[in-house]
Amino acid sequence: MYIPSHFEIKDRSIAYRIMRENSFATLFSQHDGAPYATHLPLILDENHMYLYGHFARPNPQWKDIGNQTVLAVFHGPHCYISPSWYETNLAVPTWNYVTVHAYGEVELIDDENELMVSLNDMVLKYESPNSSYSLKDIDPGFLSGLYKGVQGFKLKINKIEGKAKLSQNHSIQRQELIIQQLERIKHTDEQKISSLMKQSLGH
Repeated sequence: MYIPSHFEIKDRSIAYRIMRENSFATLFSQHDGAPYATHLPLILDENHMYLYGHFARPNPQWKDIGNQTVLAVFHGPHCYISPSWYETNLAVPTWNYVTVHAYGEVELIDDENELMVSLNDMVLKYESPNSSYSLKDIDPGFLSGLYKGVQGFKLKINKIEGKAKLSQNHSIQRQELIIQQLERIKHTDEQKISSLMKQSLGH
C-alpha cells in the first residue's frame, strides 16, 4: 500500500483497534493464477498473531490458498472531502479514509475443536452481551453438519500496514474547516472521520 509518511499509522495498537472495529474484511489471494477475493469477518486473536475465519466450503479460494502470501484488507470509515470547504478554490477534491492491510500465510483448520473455538469467538464478538443465542445450546448434530459446510483457517500475520488519511498534509486551519463541514453531515462515516480528525489535532 502506498503510504506517505504523514498518513502512516505507526502505533500498532491503533492498527489492531481498526482491525477489531472493522472486522468484516476482504481477503485476497491468487486462485488459478488470477487475483481472487472473499468478503468475510476475521477475528484477531488476543496475542495479535493470527486472524481466524472460515470459508463456505464451495468457495474455491481455500483450495489453493496455502504456500502463498495473502492480503487481508480492513476498511475503516471513509468519506469525500470537497474543496468548496477550503479557504481557497485553488484545490482539488479528495477522499479521507482509514485502512489496515495485514499480510501472512494461511493454515487450514481441520481440527473440529479449534474450529468450534474460532466460531464461538466470532459469535461472542457479534452477538450482544444479553443475547439468548449461544453455539453451546445448538444441537450437536446440527453443528456437525455446519462444520462440514465450512473450511476454517487462520492467517499467521507477518506484516501490518496502517494508513489514516485525515488531511494531515493540509494546514491546521483547513483541517478545522473540514471538520466543521463533516460535522454537519449526519452520515456515520463523515461523523467518524471528523472525530478521528479532531483526535489527530489533539481535540
